[in-house]
Amino acid sequence: MDKWLDNPWVLRGVALLLALLLFSSVPNTDPKRPGDVNVPSDSNVETIADVPVKSYYDTENLVVSGVPETVDLTIQGPRTIVQQTRALKDFEVYVDLTELEIGEHQIQINIRDISERLTVTIEPSNITVNIQERVTKEFSVEAEYNAAIIGDGYIAGTPSIKPKMVEITGAKDIIDQISFVKATVNIDKEIREMVTRDANVLVLDKDMNKLNVIVNPETVQVTIPVESSKKKVPIDIVPKGTPPSGVTIDSITSDVKEATIIANPDVLKNVDKVRVEVDVSNITEDTEVTLPVIISNGIVEVTPETAKLTIKVSRQEEVTISNIPIEVSGQTDEYEIQFVNPENGRTSIIASGQTEIVTALTSADFTIVVDVTGLEEGEHSLDIQVSSQRNISWRLADDKAELAIIKKEV
Repeated sequence: MDKWLDNPWVLRGVALLLALLLFSSVPNTDPKRPGDVNVPSDSNVETIADVPVKSYYDTENLVVSGVPETVDLTIQGPRTIVQQTRALKDFEVYVDLTELEIGEHQIQINIRDISERLTVTIEPSNITVNIQERVTKEFSVEAEYNAAIIGDGYIAGTPSIKPKMVEITGAKDIIDQISFVKATVNIDKEIREMVTRDANVLVLDKDMNKLNVIVNPETVQVTIPVESSKKKVPIDIVPKGTPPSGVTIDSITSDVKEATIIANPDVLKNVDKVRVEVDVSNITEDTEVTLPVIISNGIVEVTPETAKLTIKVSRQEEVTISNIPIEVSGQTDEYEIQFVNPENGRTSIIASGQTEIVTALTSADFTIVVDVTGLEEGEHSLDIQVSSQRNISWRLADDKAELAIIKKEV
């Protein structure tokens, strides 16, 4: 046995056999060679979401629709390469449309500048694109806003837009669908004065669907003029109550004759005046008072809000003027007149008015008459008529006079 082991050829054979055993135990990592490939510890799968898609075509003359903005990639391969690719993203996902004609096409999304050792899946991978002629047209912009933001009693004029015209670029068939170009003003509070806001331009079809076009400029400046809905109306002075006994209200005047009211137009057309109410039940002398101007429902504002009233009064006094002769008119020469009641042909008047006037009255300030025109002989009861040049009130002690008409003897 020892001699067999001492043989150098035997030792060489054993060494070769051990070498072969060791070599066969090493795993095969070359993917091009048969055998076990990529043991789990060396392989990885990752998904990269929202990868931008680059489109290549004549952007000056054509418009393309149907190309997604992003896609999702699934990459599989050696762990280190997968991780490096996911971190750097130094690849490009693209579609090349440069050789395609106008119309609809089924195409594949491609990827380049990525390791050949990776297996790549693109989702979506196949898409339908529509290539159209690129068209640019000018359109006028219409301003739009919620009328509810205009305060009560205020009205909005026609909005102005700067610029009024915008350029819209897109596929010809999309441009042909344009029915509305609007700039919507978003304001979340009530307004009572002119406002200016920037507003995005919306391009819509006849069904108010937003169209995929390019607008230049994308925003415009909208100015909404707002002014009050107003008019001037007279101020009506309304006395309330009854003056105290012996007091006469000679005049009530206001320092303002008109007021400006603000209300919605449908309210304004039915309002022709405002009023100031003054209680005269406690007025005993000349007075100045400041009182509110009263408005009806629906009026938002009144200017001025108050009025200063000047009240002129006179105190009244009652006096009796007695022994005033009763004159007879219409008497003919063939008759004589005899008073039966009052027997002396005189009566009294109770006069009332301003103290300084009535206290100076005399019987000469009154003319008292009974008219016998056309009356025949006999006794008659006649109305007593009174006239005076003074601005006073009066009443007679007796409203009638009884007299006898007697024919004279020849």
